[in-house]
Amino acid sequence: MLERFLKQTAFESQDDFARNFKVNVPGNFNFGYDVVDAWAEEQPGKKALCWTNDQGKQADFTFGDIKKQSDRAAAWFQSLGIGPGDKVMLILKRRYEFWFAIIALHKLGAVAIPATHLLTKKDIIYRNNAASVKMIVCAGEDFILQHVSSALQESPTVCELVSIGPLIPQGFRDFHKGTENAPPFVRPVRKNENGDISLMYFTSGTTGHPKMVAHDFTYPLAHISTGSYWHNLHEGSLHLTIADTGWGKAVWGKLYGQWIAGATVFVYDHEKFNPADMLRMIQQYGVTSLCAPPTIFRFLIREDLSRYDLSSLQYCTIAGEALNPAVFNTFRSLTGIKLMEGFGQTETTLTVCTFPWTEPKPGSMGKANPQYDVDLLRMDGTPAEDGEQGEIVVRYGETPPLGLFKEYYRDRALTGQACCDGIYYTGDVAWRDEDGYYWFVGRTDDVIKSSGYRIGPFEVESALMTHPAVVECAVTGTPDEVRGQAVKATVVLSKEYKSRANDALVKEIQDHVKRVTAPYKYPRIVEFVDELPKTISGKIRRVEIREKDREE
Repeated sequence: MLERFLKQTAFESQDDFARNFKVNVPGNFNFGYDVVDAWAEEQPGKKALCWTNDQGKQADFTFGDIKKQSDRAAAWFQSLGIGPGDKVMLILKRRYEFWFAIIALHKLGAVAIPATHLLTKKDIIYRNNAASVKMIVCAGEDFILQHVSSALQESPTVCELVSIGPLIPQGFRDFHKGTENAPPFVRPVRKNENGDISLMYFTSGTTGHPKMVAHDFTYPLAHISTGSYWHNLHEGSLHLTIADTGWGKAVWGKLYGQWIAGATVFVYDHEKFNPADMLRMIQQYGVTSLCAPPTIFRFLIREDLSRYDLSSLQYCTIAGEALNPAVFNTFRSLTGIKLMEGFGQTETTLTVCTFPWTEPKPGSMGKANPQYDVDLLRMDGTPAEDGEQGEIVVRYGETPPLGLFKEYYRDRALTGQACCDGIYYTGDVAWRDEDGYYWFVGRTDDVIKSSGYRIGPFEVESALMTHPAVVECAVTGTPDEVRGQAVKATVVLSKEYKSRANDALVKEIQDHVKRVTAPYKYPRIVEFVDELPKTISGKIRRVEIREKDREE
């Protein structure tokens, strides 16, 4: 399949990749037809999806099955009035119906809006009206159904509600009955244009209302570098990315790049993450490739890994938040596997990463993905030197690169702020070393200015995380009359240390940070809390901590 889109498919170095990696983008590209159906025609029995859940159920789906089921879903959606440009929200957790539904929407030229099951009535109303959602397809569980139903009265654009079960309440159509009785699918006469919107995500909203990030139909092709090269996948791979389908990480790791590479996507559909259960799944099914955020790996390394046969696991990648070197080193010592870090945003695909030919530096995001023209800019807009902090930007001139978002839907002003004069401003700050490796500092709003120093929260958090008392932490700047801002650490303690939450432990932690990193970066204020404020996607809301400090 790769040969359809790349002239050269094997690379030996970063320079080789930079010179010769080029994606051939067909006209009217549609992932449903040009990848899923193409595999179904060439190798209909090839396994596409291996699904299991925490109730012991298991199901395998070949590309032939995915074509059949997505065609049925597309035909039924057509009969419900769904066509090109129509917005359909998918609240499907990790249910296998997600893959049927999103491919069906691609085939129809409609717009898929994956969303988390954690949304409340207020969240759903906001999304329905902001995007003019026409149909919602959701898991048939009380919590989800109640919020979806209660949002309907204030969502005038929503015409259809669909449940995949087990509950099908009044007012909801039955997905399985509908697709089973659907007429034969007829491909729409009007083909999608490459620039049409096919996918939208609402960002997690760490500082305000979620933004609508719109991607066009070529977006899946930008994930070739994600699946084939960062995840290092091939046709024999069984890949597990730990993510709910409501988040952008799901199409990064459970769909586009993986299926273009011909890999099988492994899905463990669980209600509550349990590291021991996840390790059993890797052992039982012979998972060869794993991608997860650092939080997951922090839990995994606390388990007794010697109890599990992880010999099938060959490659591990990590993204979603910056990686603490301590996690890298511990996981490697326990498994022999290096964690290959990657960085990107909802607005992009893989922007900075550690490819297989690159030796990782613990704590670094890796090198710029040559798919993008990545740079660092100072606050005055001039290029930052090596060793100097700057905002990560993507230069693109007149033609945006493959994978960069199309727009913030219905918000021209916000789009213009992020994409200005041929540059996309990520809002993330990093520094680059003399070898071209990027090191994450924090969001532009999170950087602390104390006594003339610019201090990134991540570097202090990395130091804190090496202390055995610290399970989770968030570092922020709090107002200080003398310094402008003082470094504050908000810390969740491990069970063993909770009884020691006193001034002596505060000083012990402060002294530890002074030894691990530059002394001026140590937190002058340490607050112990039971949990950190987070978005529904699990990202720490440092802004909430800062606002609380200002109010006090």
